[in-house]
Amino acid sequence: MTERTVTPAPGDKSAAAQAGSAGEATPEGATRSQGGPGSPSGPVRIPVERTWWQRNGRTATVWGLRLLLVVVLLAGWEAAAGSLFDITFTSRPTAIAQRLGEWSGDGTLWTHSWVTIQEIVYGFLLGALAGAVAGFVLASLRLAYRVLDPFMMALYSIPKVALAPLFIVWFGIGMHMKVLLAAATVFFLVFLNTAAGVREVDRGLVDAVRLMGGSRRDIAVKVVLPASMTGVLTGLKVAIPYALIGAVIGELVASNQGLGYLINDAAAQFDTAGVFATLVVLSVIAGLLNVFVGLIDRRVNRWKPVESQG
Repeated sequence: MTERTVTPAPGDKSAAAQAGSAGEATPEGATRSQGGPGSPSGPVRIPVERTWWQRNGRTATVWGLRLLLVVVLLAGWEAAAGSLFDITFTSRPTAIAQRLGEWSGDGTLWTHSWVTIQEIVYGFLLGALAGAVAGFVLASLRLAYRVLDPFMMALYSIPKVALAPLFIVWFGIGMHMKVLLAAATVFFLVFLNTAAGVREVDRGLVDAVRLMGGSRRDIAVKVVLPASMTGVLTGLKVAIPYALIGAVIGELVASNQGLGYLINDAAAQFDTAGVFATLVVLSVIAGLLNVFVGLIDRRVNRWKPVESQG
């Protein structure tokens, strides 16, 4: 059982009649009228019987084609390795799978993956919190924002890999350096999107609250904060993969643990299969992060009107 959205045209009683015949109440619990003067003028949802394939056929097709593409690419890689390509430089899928099995068996993979995951999570939380607070406060203070905006953009433009040597001098090569480098990468993305959301708040709403006697705190909490949440959430969604990038960059520059360290160690031993195996693990982590981003996006879309949910 699913639902179809119908928008009745002015004077058109057919959609309202269909809604009334399909059920007595909408999903929100409002009673549907039978097309009279009080019939709904906006979109109504009508239950529609559909098969599993009608509901999930497109998604199943997409995932099937993705799986087929991966299988074809891996089969072609395996067949070409050793004949068209030198396995010293490209390895082969079976060797990569063997290396993953070895690292999983002796605990190497889980130990280093857990270190990198901690750096990603801590760096994201720290950078996101600092960026959201700084973006909200500075964008609410127009003069301060205009003064600091060029400096923030200049800092944002610095490649984060260039900050790694300085962070090593300040914090050493332990986990703190990677967490702070990931946080610095996340901070600017969340800050810029939050500030943009605050600055795009409808000034008419702010003036209306002022006319009703609202204080600056009322305006900030009841108008600016809710209206700027779209910018905040956009910054959070964009920043999640960059937390991984910041953590791995720190590990590549200087580290004795983590997936970045595994890449450096495998490359130093000319273990191409080990390098590709580590990249596979990073791809899996990135995929899981993207799934998390998708869940956030769905949650955000639930706040939107029916027409914009697609």
